[in-house]
Amino acid sequence: MGDQNLEYIIHPHVELGEGAEIGTFVIVGEPPRGRKPGDLMTLIGMGAVIRSHTVIYAGNRVGKHFQTGHFVMIREENEIGDDVSIGTGTVVEHHVKICDGVRIHSNAFIPEFCVLQEGCWIGPNVVLTNAKYPNRPDTKQNLRGVNVGRHAVIGANVTILPGLNIGDNALVGAGTVVSRDVPSGAVVYGSPAKARRTNSTEI
Repeated sequence: MGDQNLEYIIHPHVELGEGAEIGTFVIVGEPPRGRKPGDLMTLIGMGAVIRSHTVIYAGNRVGKHFQTGHFVMIREENEIGDDVSIGTGTVVEHHVKICDGVRIHSNAFIPEFCVLQEGCWIGPNVVLTNAKYPNRPDTKQNLRGVNVGRHAVIGANVTILPGLNIGDNALVGAGTVVSRDVPSGAVVYGSPAKARRTNSTEI
């Protein structure tokens, strides 16, 4: 039946690594629609800190030293690397890949099929999108996630349209609406985004 008490719920077939800290009202291994508790294996690496009111659905594979803020929602069947931090109020939808060392700040939205490459930084209130044709019968057949490159920095309140690629070491300024690919090393800002200069910072 898993580990259930007044403080948190750990569903069956959840493997928590050594030293994991689980806050109050956390749920780990929540079955997605159409699945029963324990149908999907959930793996959380050693040293995780999962803060209160976080919900992690079943089928996630999470590396070591993972951290969440409060009220984080992580849907099913994602791949999450080592040393990843996800801030308070953020939603990560299903079938997302988050590589090692990614930092996602508070109240961000990461939809299905996005890829966040190693060491990228997602600022607060960032919205990635994946629906090229919203509210149509074929919407789900045409979802295209955003790819954020290695060590790219996405500033606060940025919106990135579906299927776009943000290159390695790119910098997207706060409040930008990104409607086309951003080359590696570029600095863009504005609405719509325009390239302003090259990012000379190498990480």
